[in-house]
Amino acid sequence: MTQPRAAIFDLDGTLLDTLHDLADSANEALAAAGLPVHPVDAYRTFVGDGMNVLIQRILPEERNNDETVAHVLELYRAAYGRRWNSKSRPYAGIPEMLHEISSHPVMLAVLSNKPQKFTELCIEHLLPENPFQLVYGQRDNVPRKPDPTGALEIAEAFQTPPEQCLFIGDTRTDMLTALGAGMRAIGVSWGFRSVEELMDSGAERVIHHPAELLELLS
Repeated sequence: MTQPRAAIFDLDGTLLDTLHDLADSANEALAAAGLPVHPVDAYRTFVGDGMNVLIQRILPEERNNDETVAHVLELYRAAYGRRWNSKSRPYAGIPEMLHEISSHPVMLAVLSNKPQKFTELCIEHLLPENPFQLVYGQRDNVPRKPDPTGALEIAEAFQTPPEQCLFIGDTRTDMLTALGAGMRAIGVSWGFRSVEELMDSGAERVIHHPAELLELLS
């Protein structure tokens, strides 16, 4: 295969371990609405497809209506605005990998289903070296992953053919985004979902430590 010219990273579960802040914020919102909460580990399958979908997934079936979704979503946004950096941290080896990757002739981007504001905050404060040329979260008028629009927008901005882009993520959503965009799908085993999910979703390879990504760029 030709050497990759670009690498596009998912954020939550790939670069940053944000699970507890996401779960604590969602449980705060549920409790404030008088609804039952969930164990933190349950959020591994709830998150990954945007805030609105998260709220739909955590509501009891009998309360899963537009009015309740809107109300709990508002509570969640407020809670996450207070908690987004309480427990979230880069995964072990991520800062070192990003520092080392700067010596490679490769362009870097982030594509997340987290809202743009929070995506930028997380990168600025939790990955302050910020080697990324583009940082995209969920934006108005751009479909969320697994729609490939955002990934293809990045490839076009980098003037790089999709097949020369790595798309690195921890969920089925990320693997489907990569395949839909014609990019190389690289799964990470340290995130929110299982290796089996990643392989079943079309991952070309699953890596188990950030340093392994450097091998793919050599």
